[in-house]
Amino acid sequence: MQRIGVFVCWCGSNIAATVDVERVSQALSKEPGVVFSTNYQYMCSQTGQQMIQEKIHEYGLTGVVICSCSPRMHEQTFRKTCEKAGLNPYMVEIANIREQCSWIHKDKEAGTEKAIILGRAAIAKVHLNAPLTAGSSPVTKRALVIGGGIAGIQTALDIAEAGFEVDIVEKQPTIGGKMTQIDKTFPTLDCAACILTPKMVDCAQNEKIHIYSYSEVESVGGFVGNFHVKIRRKARFVKEDVCTGCGLCTEKCPQKKVPNEFNLGMDNRRAIYIPFAQAVPKVATIDPNYCNMLKNGKCGVCAKVCSAGAIDYKQTDTFVEEKYGAIVVATGFNPIDVSKYGEYAYDQSKDVITSLEFERLTNAAGPTSGTLLRPSDGKHPHTIVFVQCVGSRCTPERGKQYCSKICCMYTAKHAMLTREKYPDTDVYVFYIDVRTPGKNFDEFYRRAVEDYGVHYIKGAVGKVSPQADGTLDVQASDLIMNEQLHIKADLVVLAAAIEPDKSARPLATKLTASMDTNDFFTEAHPKLRPVESPTAGIFLSGVCQGPKDIPETVSQASACAAKVIGLLVKDKLTCNPCVAHSNEMMCNGCSQCANVCPYGAITYVEKEFRMPDRTTKVRRVASVNPAVCQGCGACTVTCPSGAMDLFGFSNNQIMAEVDAICK
Repeated sequence: MQRIGVFVCWCGSNIAATVDVERVSQALSKEPGVVFSTNYQYMCSQTGQQMIQEKIHEYGLTGVVICSCSPRMHEQTFRKTCEKAGLNPYMVEIANIREQCSWIHKDKEAGTEKAIILGRAAIAKVHLNAPLTAGSSPVTKRALVIGGGIAGIQTALDIAEAGFEVDIVEKQPTIGGKMTQIDKTFPTLDCAACILTPKMVDCAQNEKIHIYSYSEVESVGGFVGNFHVKIRRKARFVKEDVCTGCGLCTEKCPQKKVPNEFNLGMDNRRAIYIPFAQAVPKVATIDPNYCNMLKNGKCGVCAKVCSAGAIDYKQTDTFVEEKYGAIVVATGFNPIDVSKYGEYAYDQSKDVITSLEFERLTNAAGPTSGTLLRPSDGKHPHTIVFVQCVGSRCTPERGKQYCSKICCMYTAKHAMLTREKYPDTDVYVFYIDVRTPGKNFDEFYRRAVEDYGVHYIKGAVGKVSPQADGTLDVQASDLIMNEQLHIKADLVVLAAAIEPDKSARPLATKLTASMDTNDFFTEAHPKLRPVESPTAGIFLSGVCQGPKDIPETVSQASACAAKVIGLLVKDKLTCNPCVAHSNEMMCNGCSQCANVCPYGAITYVEKEFRMPDRTTKVRRVASVNPAVCQGCGACTVTCPSGAMDLFGFSNNQIMAEVDAICK
């Protein structure tokens, strides 16, 4: 029988406030195999850890149960502590009595009883634990960044600066992301292009960085340190290594009426195009949906005028397979579709636009060359109404429950720049709250109000009605003055909520990464591991993890790069010994376990077996590669014969926990 020590943590008042820790330690001291049981205020402190080590030696403990907070936080801490005392780290079990007891139970009696039950289950498991030895696997010293916005760019540059090779996969023809569509940045009002363009060029010129533009991740296999990724390079019908980016083809193309997605459809482009002047790589792309040559074989103008001979109408999608030690997700965001909010008349009037569309209207490279003109008639608007929180902080049925975080500040920016450039324009901002949590953010907002005379009105816009004279009647509430307002506006700008890019959900499936209900990638721990995914080797950069502004995005990108570098500098990684294994005598070779394994760790082999009648029979049985297996347990619950089991979490161990809970 095991000699088990039980250590119950108070976690200050986090646990002790709603769990009687003294009673828990006394109750668990009576369990079979428990030779020592105690409680202490902070078990994770240096004093608490020293106590654990001393008791391991004093009582000759062969197993340890820690009743504390989540294993996500402290399992590795306590395993290292026990290992220093000579105990195998996998003889340590954590009973989570904080998140699962004290934080959810207001009744101390109920919390205490549940804590005892969880401790009893952990003790039952320790009785069946066996020492495990971790293996090792080599690390591929190369990183993949999925997404080429400012987050992906900054992450890639930092990793490359450390001397490691980085590949950027971007689904658009150019890197840069949403920041390329922005005119100025808050709170400094720096030119976005002036900040971003040098970084884009740095990426292109860095010998450690390879850009796969107009490409997507097709499949992902392997595990931390050894990912196998298949990349689809979509056909541009232009040879990247030949095209000089001269733009002559884009000038001569006869198909002129293609909606320009870079300007959000507010003007047109050609069927062959370069998204914008600073594009990286500066290579033309043919849109097969509009190109007459690709659709019906009639045209070929771009091929005739291209002196470099870069046009290739027969080009097809190609695939590249690479190995990576780490993968960074930087898939970014998009504004939500505001057309479903009929009260704002977005689909009824061209003069109701989103904030991003306003950015393009005021950008020197935009459809109006930076002059603020109404989309409907090209006239200068004299009254502009900005509507905050469109789709943010709503019920799930109506929009997004979360705050999009950037809307208050970019609206203040838009209002300030409008008043500065067009002093004759009246600007109204309808808001629920004004949120300015960043450095110099509140000062920026106050400048808009106090120095530029922007009218901030606390209240919601109920309806926007297009009028016969081309104006917009904005009906709203002023909650401070307690009155209803009707404002005759020339232009209405909607601060649309942001949401993760639509590619995030299918990508998460390929990466076996976790997501929340809003399709943001979930971090391993919101405080201690904010840039790491719960899936080892997958890291998060930028808005794919949650709403944030550009400074916060860049900070997180560099933090993410630091974590990736910390992984890539290692020659070998310690493998998780809690891996699957097959009882070959029970295996019937059905392949169900291999079909559900997300890591491709299970293969099948033909082996000879001695039968009871002394004959020899060749049978097909499952074989698990322990270096690839990540111990997810999918195979164990799928196996119809019960042949698959998991070291450290065997069926017997789990059933022992269940029995302990139910007794």
